[in-house]
Amino acid sequence: MHPTVKPIIGITCGDLNGIGIEIMLKTFSDNRILEHCTPVIFASNKVINFYRKSVPDVNLNWQNIKEISKLNPKQINVFNCWEEDVSITPGQLTETGGKYAVKSLMAAVNALKQNEIQGLVTAPIHKKNVQSSEFNFTGHTPFLKNMFGLNDVVMILYSGNFRVALVTEHVPVSEVASHISREVIVSKLYILNESLKKDFGIEKPKIAVLGLNPHAGDEGLIGKEEENIIKPAIKEAKQNNLLVIGPYSADAFFARHYYERFDAVLAMYHDQGLIPFKAMSSGEGVNFTAGLPVVRTSPDHGTAFDIAGKGKADESSLRTAVFECIEIINCRSRYIENRKNPIKKMTPAILANVEDEKIDESEERS
Repeated sequence: MHPTVKPIIGITCGDLNGIGIEIMLKTFSDNRILEHCTPVIFASNKVINFYRKSVPDVNLNWQNIKEISKLNPKQINVFNCWEEDVSITPGQLTETGGKYAVKSLMAAVNALKQNEIQGLVTAPIHKKNVQSSEFNFTGHTPFLKNMFGLNDVVMILYSGNFRVALVTEHVPVSEVASHISREVIVSKLYILNESLKKDFGIEKPKIAVLGLNPHAGDEGLIGKEEENIIKPAIKEAKQNNLLVIGPYSADAFFARHYYERFDAVLAMYHDQGLIPFKAMSSGEGVNFTAGLPVVRTSPDHGTAFDIAGKGKADESSLRTAVFECIEIINCRSRYIENRKNPIKKMTPAILANVEDEKIDESEERS
């Protein structure tokens, strides 16, 4: 798709009892968004009408469709994934809320796989009530990896130029170390590096890698993962011309704003990367799945049951996710168009220059 073509963006409804529909109503009430994309909300007219009452100040008009081919590029489109009446109880974790969240997601992904839509923005689901025989995943990321038959993908949370990627995602802390290997880290680094070039337009990405243990292991004194797994993974990535530096002690890395020197940072586990990210991203962070053949983004928050149905939800992250989905689609198009002039491989001299910039490890362990 040429960058000037207005993309069709699918939006899933998320948990029916969460804030997903509310933040959609607020986001798409500004008709200027139609200048940049054609939105298709995968839900039902009845659900949209239910939540419209909780945000009376929002003026939203839409067209109901049952076929993507019938959408109106000058209007918000609601693709009716179901016709039956559904019990909606804002703020409650129910089986119904999860069941219809999956219906919405399945319909949107099918449209994505059939090239009926060019991008996907997913509203928050709750990982407990979506579990079933057709959805046995800990979240959107592993589900999408499975649906597209991929060996690996990478979860990236970003806000502006601050990007945090994860080696492990929704894994119990007690099991994190067992999920980390040299092969896994190298795979994540390759996908992350390629995504930074293709999806974010960064010609020579510079990536930081965090350690697993306090003080990045203190040369093996506090855990062996850095010496036996993480450092060898970094070495292998460098040998394949990736600009990768680390491992860094996570606390000092974020506290001293070292992340500002890099295009992305690879964290070993969920909270190691996402606690500092969410603390510093001002509520406008975006979740992006790198490594997919399609573009998928989402807001960086959950279902927010505590404020669901009260008209209090902040739509900033969803709005940002929609515009970032559009931007990444356009960036990929430009990347494809420019492939005839491939980026030159990085020379040993370039790698040496990056090594000279490395922060003193003794300072990192302080």
